[in-house]
Amino acid sequence: MSRFTDTFRNIFKIHELRQRIIYTLVLLLIVRVGAHITLPGIDSALLAEAMKNQTSDNLFGLYDLFVGGAFSNAAIFALGIMPYISASIILQLLGAVVPYFQKLQQEGEEGRKKITQLTRYGTVVISQMQPWGVT
Repeated sequence: MSRFTDTFRNIFKIHELRQRIIYTLVLLLIVRVGAHITLPGIDSALLAEAMKNQTSDNLFGLYDLFVGGAFSNAAIFALGIMPYISASIILQLLGAVVPYFQKLQQEGEEGRKKITQLTRYGTVVISQMQPWGVT
């Protein structure tokens, strides 16, 4: 048993490994906290009543299982990556229609950076609107 504890202590003596472990633990903490933060505009009592009527046999129950209960809590992390995907698709479609975005797509690396930045801004906007669509 002492060999195990010695090995465990030695893990934290290596600077890079210690940083990676701490980084991983912080990310896990953020994910757990994000799974409990309710979306803005959600009535918790009404949500609890609606989820009580649902069973785990349907699609919502299965999705809730995969997102770690974040869907039944209407948590901020239940939104997943859909806002980013939606913003990316919108900007790609705008690239076919709006000359400004067409020019950005043809500019190479600088244009790609600008499109990525605009996609992130679009993600924030869509993330702000999506909870009201969920409710």
